[in-house]
Amino acid sequence: MKSITLRKKNIGLPPGTPVYVGDRPAEEMDISVLTFNLSSAEIHTVSTVDELPLYKNDGITWININGLNDIDSIKKLAEKYNIHSLTIEDVLNTEQQPKVEAFDNYSFISFKSIQHEESFHQICDKQKRFLKLNCKKMKNQFEYIEEFYIDQISMIIMKKMVITFQEIAGDPFDGIRKRILENVGQIRRMGSDYLAYSLIDAVVDEYYLTLAHLEEDIENFEDRAVKTSDDTFITEIQDTKKNLFYIKRAILPLRDNLMTIHRKKILLISDELKPFLQDLQENLNNALETVENYRDWLSTITEVNVSVLSYQMNKVMKILAIVSAIFIPLTFIAGIYGMNFEVMPELRHPLGYFIVLGGMGLLALIMIIFFKIRRWF
Repeated sequence: MKSITLRKKNIGLPPGTPVYVGDRPAEEMDISVLTFNLSSAEIHTVSTVDELPLYKNDGITWININGLNDIDSIKKLAEKYNIHSLTIEDVLNTEQQPKVEAFDNYSFISFKSIQHEESFHQICDKQKRFLKLNCKKMKNQFEYIEEFYIDQISMIIMKKMVITFQEIAGDPFDGIRKRILENVGQIRRMGSDYLAYSLIDAVVDEYYLTLAHLEEDIENFEDRAVKTSDDTFITEIQDTKKNLFYIKRAILPLRDNLMTIHRKKILLISDELKPFLQDLQENLNNALETVENYRDWLSTITEVNVSVLSYQMNKVMKILAIVSAIFIPLTFIAGIYGMNFEVMPELRHPLGYFIVLGGMGLLALIMIIFFKIRRWF
């Protein structure tokens, strides 16, 4: 329902109308510019889009923009670099499926990133989180929250420039920046297409990090499956399954888009990039296979837990049945001697009460011994 409500923002508007479709809080736009060539690299932070042309050089320019609420600045950027209005509409619509498109002077690709965060909260608020795992209440009334945010990253790849758009600050690209500034690897010797590949590869690495955290949670579920009878256990498993579905929905379109890129050669400026894209596609296939394996694993854990609960219930029912079986004849005897007939010889016997109680106790003991011999308990 939230996604439908957000998409209503641009219903009825002309195609290419820039409207931010997302649920991130408004943040001041943060623009960083990293320029590099084979011999040097430097990074700058600019305050307005108007300052961007100052940092053009003969090498590669990477412009990273955090915050999509400043529509006017994004429109200025589009005019400055001749970016189509439909591309800007796709950048601002963060609720749509990832896509890849080719234009005359640039290529466009959008994909989902997954960021991991651990924190403590007094109240576990599900409405403010895309994914939330292992929300556990602590003794001090605070909750440990392990959560995974899903954000959209949009990328425009030109011959000498790469522009990335993100909803909020914080990304998996710090390692890429460090490699460029310290001239580690071959990014500074390659073109903008290799830079785009490196950025996507960093996001794919985040997928594997997310899956590693999920594996720890699932192993914990497996240990608890045969021990717990907590009502929330199945709910936690279902929530984790739902999170795996969200992760699959983030990974699958990127895998398909990479297949399109490889088939149509959209981003392939150099042939050297082909094996890298193929390796990236294989990694995504492995990630998707891991997601499916985790879902099957969770299904097996659910079945084990249900079997354990059924076994425990059967043990309880068996004990209740044995107790009932013992008391049925005792109730029968008590019922006979509880009848108000005048002619009952046993009622007038001085030891009748003790004889009946002793007989009932002996009968119960015989039945317990019989059940024990038959190993019914």
